[in-house]
Amino acid sequence: MPTYDYKPIECGLHSEYELAIMHKAKCELRWRDSENVIQTCISWPVDLIVSQKQEFLLIKTAQGDSMKIRLDKIEQLKPV
Repeated sequence: MPTYDYKPIECGLHSEYELAIMHKAKCELRWRDSENVIQTCISWPVDLIVSQKQEFLLIKTAQGDSMKIRLDKIEQLKPV
């Protein structure tokens, strides 16, 4: 089984993501990609999922694309 460097996030952050999903909030999301480069986009959080012992935020971007972002890579999620 593969190993990952995933680090669980704080419960308070997890709750913020859940609230953004419940309220269908338009947000500015900032995260670090696989090359550790900061990315930013306007998005709508859709769901939280667990895959291979890692948690992800599923989002829909302003361009209509779907993405999944690993929770421990998220720098900021703020309503706009």
